[in-house]
Amino acid sequence: MLTGMYPKRFFSSYQMILTALCLLHFGCQQNPQDAAQTTASKMPLEVISNGTTINYQVCGSGDITLLFVHGWCINQDYWSYQKDGFCDQYKIVTMDLPGHGQSGKNRDDWSIHQFGKDVVSVIDQLQLENVILIGHSMGGDIIMEAALSSNKVIALVGVDNFKEVGMDFNQELTEEIAGFLDVLKYNFSEVARAYAEGALFHPTTDSLVVKKVIGDILDTDSTIAVATLKELFDYTPKESEKLQALDQPLFLINSSNTPTDTAALSATGVTYDVLEIAATGHYPMIEKPGEFNQLLKRVLEQVEQSY
Repeated sequence: MLTGMYPKRFFSSYQMILTALCLLHFGCQQNPQDAAQTTASKMPLEVISNGTTINYQVCGSGDITLLFVHGWCINQDYWSYQKDGFCDQYKIVTMDLPGHGQSGKNRDDWSIHQFGKDVVSVIDQLQLENVILIGHSMGGDIIMEAALSSNKVIALVGVDNFKEVGMDFNQELTEEIAGFLDVLKYNFSEVARAYAEGALFHPTTDSLVVKKVIGDILDTDSTIAVATLKELFDYTPKESEKLQALDQPLFLINSSNTPTDTAALSATGVTYDVLEIAATGHYPMIEKPGEFNQLLKRVLEQVEQSY
């Protein structure tokens, strides 16, 4: 998630936190048409990636598949509004990343690279074609990793991520990261809650959204959460290099609450477009689902025009 949570703002908030501290699934709204039901019924009962079961949901049908990937410490439920909005036009697949939601936890590798392989496993085992990957926060790096190793992906949509591509991870920042991870490891609930409340929401974010996000973060296995975050920090300095190798177009639906460094994106040579959504925190797909879906519709229309 920290890819989308912007390291500069993250560590500013982290320092404030240290000072303050002491310093089920939503059911997919399936298209009632028999074709959509038949498509879902043909899917395998489970996807296995590197020995771990991946929980997923499918609805709709069509030549293009939208595969949604959530971020750090949340789950596929965060895409329920998008399933409702697009299931009658596209095949929709949502998934719980391993260690999240109802997917398995029986592994030790929580790297972005492995999560990318998990997404590719879903693509391959469900025999998906013409896939548009949509990834929130940490999911942005994950879908990029998947796209670099799958020829089934035709476009990527990042949600509130890739805002500080090319950021300098100097020694001071590296030491701050290590310090934060130590504090998070030994006091996960308090530190994670304080950080979320201080950095992840807009002043107008609905209190029910705040409660849901914080609840899901605190319900996550803290060992997995910290390990995943460490792997994300390790991956973030590689973003520029990875984007340079990306052949597919990248669309970003980002909150305007913090700026996106478009100059840094342009320097990578990636084909991209940024669509901003105002007055949201880090979770625009559930904070302003109607407006978010309109922006996503614009992106999908652009992709289909060139498809």
